[in-house]
Amino acid sequence: MAEYFSLAEAEALLPRLEPLLRDVQAARQAYGEAQERYSAFQTKLAGNGHLPQDDVGSARAAMAEAAQRTDALIGQIQALGVVVKDLDMGLVDFPALRHGREVYLCWRLGEQGIGWWHPIDAGFAGRQPIETF
Repeated sequence: MAEYFSLAEAEALLPRLEPLLRDVQAARQAYGEAQERYSAFQTKLAGNGHLPQDDVGSARAAMAEAAQRTDALIGQIQALGVVVKDLDMGLVDFPALRHGREVYLCWRLGEQGIGWWHPIDAGFAGRQPIETF
């Protein structure tokens, strides 16, 4: 993938990127739910020790599967040249050049298109309208 994105190149990736981010969020939710089940099983085991080991193993396997799925999806996103910033928000950055300086085109899941950019060291709080790009 390109080292730097033009606005058009970054926008063209959004239809491919959006489902990947939604899948990452779903995998992270599945992990959290499996982790809650696992913790509940561990608490019950510590209390009376009566719990089928299959339940514990199933929760542990679900956690491992969700973690692997999350890692694989993040890898797919990064392979596109996109920088993952916040998975909960679905926030990603596209490296770009502005007047010869490296900046990020900034996009968050749910936004219609790329409407923001920011200097690398400014982060989300330093987002500026794309019109100033």
